[in-house]
Amino acid sequence: MTSSGRGDHSDADRGSLSLMLIVLAVALLALAGLVIDGGAQLDAASNAAAIAQEAARAGANQVNQQTAYSTGSFVVSADQARAAASQYLEAARTTISASGYQYTVQVLPPRTLKVTVTIREPTKMLSLIGINWITVHESATATLVTGVTGPGA
Repeated sequence: MTSSGRGDHSDADRGSLSLMLIVLAVALLALAGLVIDGGAQLDAASNAAAIAQEAARAGANQVNQQTAYSTGSFVVSADQARAAASQYLEAARTTISASGYQYTVQVLPPRTLKVTVTIREPTKMLSLIGINWITVHESATATLVTGVTGPGA
């Protein structure tokens, strides 16, 4: 009788530690992907929201001077508002590192401007499991307010 001194183990247990390590490594990579690419998605959403808010403010400040002088009513000049918001959005394009960047500018007469920004970025870790892109959409509205007390006064 030969004894190796390690106890009696069956061959059915051989390699089970290797399989467990492979499963744990894959789970760890997936978790790292969620953390890294999830953080990138939050960052992209924050950037998109900030850009949309600032562009909406830039556009909503464009008062139709002819209407203001003739009637005393302050309304947004649609063409000037679109131009100002688009100018801001184009300038912001150079400050982000996204692969895809789109926007829309809507004038909602008489005093409101709505801007929607879409940012699309490639994933870093989740592409290993087939998720290749992160896309975020953020919208912001700005309303021209006049007077001391604001709208409805």
